[in-house]
This record gives sequence, structure tokens and C-alpha cells, in this order.
Amino acid sequence: MNVWDAAALAVTVGLFAGLFALARKRVNFSVLTFVGLFLGVAVGVVFRDHVEYVQPLGRVYVNLLLTIVAPLVIVSILSSITSLGSTSQLRTIGGRSVYWLLSLNLVAIFLALGTALLVGLGKGAHLGTQDVDTRSLDSVQQPFTSVFIGFFPTNIVKDVSENNIIPIILVSILVAVSCSLVADKNPQKVAPFKAFVEASREIIYRAVGFVISLTPYAVLALTASFTSTVSADTSQLWPLFTLLVVAFVVCFAHTYLVNGVFLRVSANVSPVAFFRRIFPAQLTAFTTQSSAGTLPLTTSLLRERVGVPAEIAGFTAPLGTTIGMPGCAGIWPVLLAVYSVNALGIPYGLGDYAVLVLLGLVVSIGTAGVPGTATVTATTVLAAAGLPLEVIILTLPISALADMARTTNNVTSAAVAATIVARKEGRLDDAIFRSSVDRSVDLGEPVTPERSNPASPATTDDDALWGGVPVGACAIEPSPRVPVGSR
Repeated sequence: MNVWDAAALAVTVGLFAGLFALARKRVNFSVLTFVGLFLGVAVGVVFRDHVEYVQPLGRVYVNLLLTIVAPLVIVSILSSITSLGSTSQLRTIGGRSVYWLLSLNLVAIFLALGTALLVGLGKGAHLGTQDVDTRSLDSVQQPFTSVFIGFFPTNIVKDVSENNIIPIILVSILVAVSCSLVADKNPQKVAPFKAFVEASREIIYRAVGFVISLTPYAVLALTASFTSTVSADTSQLWPLFTLLVVAFVVCFAHTYLVNGVFLRVSANVSPVAFFRRIFPAQLTAFTTQSSAGTLPLTTSLLRERVGVPAEIAGFTAPLGTTIGMPGCAGIWPVLLAVYSVNALGIPYGLGDYAVLVLLGLVVSIGTAGVPGTATVTATTVLAAAGLPLEVIILTLPISALADMARTTNNVTSAAVAATIVARKEGRLDDAIFRSSVDRSVDLGEPVTPERSNPASPATTDDDALWGGVPVGACAIEPSPRVPVGSR
């Protein structure tokens, strides 16, 4: 550690102390997080290559978030389903969750495709694909059957340790539904188990609150590290600058404009007020680039600030880290596809673009909400569409930057879907939504059933489809890849 490294660490610790002092004065959590973002940019710009010892402070936070994801999903789903009282509500919540998550992604795909074609994305770009080695992408693709079978675990402990969300969800649903069926015949037998689940839920929610309280400090450290990396070497970014700008524009247009329309039309809530309430989750997603890592904060904000019942927030939000994900599974693969078509002069017709839309929708079912997901989905889509994979390698220098906007879009869309589902179920608590603007929220405070359920009864739809069997982000049988430029 040299003098500059020590100075960067000392300044960061001093800024942490300042944030802590602001927190003690009850400064709004969103404001604290935003302050952390700007302070992180300043530290990264000033110290540049000397934030080596600052970055671990942010990574510890990310690791803590990822550690709490699996327990949070398990207790949320167990508690949610066992408190529903009937499997018909599970079918409606599950079916509606999948429907709205996929609907948001479908709109994102059309938005990305239309924007890319409108601006002629990739035209005039010079891509040297001759010497690009794509063998590193081979391990990314898996046969459809392998991905589908992988959703049904042989070792749930392994899936929990690796945060494989879909197997965790499926096993949790199996246990919870079994508990409900036994409770219908003999409630006394499962009473101890249900009490254990509720106690676990309160403990996990409190632990989540402790971790989330570290968000402003982690945002500072992570932003400092990222700003340092970007400012140190911009030579590889400029040739791909147009693609990066379009990715940010499309992601944020979907995040705020499209989601805003869905919120107003389908959930009858103010988009501006909604985005204010979930802003800490958006900022955390922006800096951590992990939908799964942001999940504890997302579910807390949905319960405490938006008024989504715990059982819906605990089901739809985790599902949104594996299904839909418009930023990574919809927008990015489509932009790369159009970019490669225009840059390499590949003939592409209306039918080809229709297939591209379908691939983007199918691949969005079963993705993983962790950094690097966009590379997996893009590889799958381009391989299935018969487009050159070299473009993915060439665009890796900007992928990490684009992932900030992509993850923000993913997290926001999952929160929007949960809010719409709550409204359609007749269970969105408008009192919490209206009152949460002016009150400080303890994110570690678990929501009691009395508080999370508004007076209006839930509506049921016995014909709703249960969408709990996702078909996976897998290697769809690829079309034959034609040599670049000869298609």
C-alpha cells in the first residue's frame, strides 16, 4: 500500500463517517444513497488507480446481499403460500406474475428493435471479427433439456449455496403447498412448522434490514471503484460509444416511460411517486449490477413503501430475477443482433426479425439475476438466430457499463410487475403508498399480515394459468452460422 492508496482508503472511511452522521440525523435513505453515489464518483475521479483497497468494502456488501437472497426467498415463499389459505390464490398470483413479467419484456424487445432500426445502429461501424476467438462462449450455451432438468434439483443445498433461484422457488412451493394441504385436514400437525416459518421470516427480515442499512456506504465504494476503472482506460469505449448510448436510452426509456404507463394504466398508481419509493433499489441495482443481490432491498421497499402484500412481494419479485428481465434478456440481445446485422452487412428480413423477437421472449424465461447474465442471453439469441458470436466478444468492453442500466431496468420491471399483480388481486395497500412519502421507513421491520392486507378482498380467477414451470434461458437449437458477410 503506497501513500495514495492509504489516502484513498482514509478519505473513504472519513466519508463513511460523514454518511453515518447524516444517518443519525434521520436523513432520508434515498438521499443518503444518492449522496453516496456522488461521493463515490468524486473519490474515483480523484484517486483513479489508487482505490484498490476501497473496492473490497463494496464487494463485502454485495456478498452479504447474495448470502441473504436464498433464505429470503425461502421464508418469503413459505410464509406467503401458507398464509394464502387456498391454492387457487397461488395459481392466480403465479399466473399473473408470469404474464406481467413477460409482457414488460415483450414491450422492451419491440422498443429495442424499433429504436435500433430507427437510428441505424451499427451502420458504418468497422468490426474486425476475423481474429476473434469465441471459444469462451461455448460453455455459456446448454441444451434446452439440460437447462429444463436443472430447474428440478437433486441437491437443494447446492442450489441454495449457488443462489439458483428457480430450483429454490420450486422446492419452496412444493413444501408450502404440501403444508397447506396437510393443514386443511389437521391444522395442529403443521402449526409448529408454520410458527417456525413465521419466526424465521421475522428474523430474516431483520437481518435484511441490517444489510440494507449499509447500502449508502457500499454505493460509495462500488462507484469509486467503477469510476476509477472507466476513467483509467477509455480507449476501448469510444468505438462502441453509439451502442452504449442507445443501450442506456432504451433501458431508461423502458424503465421510466414504459413502466410508468403500465403503472398508471394497470395499477392506477402515480409513476413518479412509485419511482421515488423504489429509488434506493434502483440505485443499488445500478451500482451492484445484480438483480438477485438487490432482491432483499426490492422486497422491503415493495412491502414498506409501495404497499404490496408480503406474500406477493415475496413471490413476484424473486420470480422477476429469473423471468422477464427486459434489460438483459430483451433489450441487450436485440441491440447486439441489429448492431451485428448492420455493421457486417448481413441480409435480414421481416421474418428474421420476427424470429428474433420470439427468441428474446423465450430466452427471458429462466435467466439468472447475476452479473454476466446479458452475455449468456445474447450468446443464446445470436447463436439461435445464426448471427456471428464475435460481436459479443468485441462489445465486452462496454458490457459492464451497459449492465448498470440493464440491471436497473430489470429490478424496476420486477417491482412494477409485483405492484400490478397486487392491484389486480385487489390487495395493494393505498394507505401505505400514500403515507410512505413523508415517513421514514425501517427496512428491517417485517410486515405483519394485518398491515400488509388492505380491507378490500382479493379477487380470484380460477382460470388463471399457473406459470411456475419456466422453460429456461438455454441454447435453443442454433441455426447454421454463415461465415461473416456471406449471408
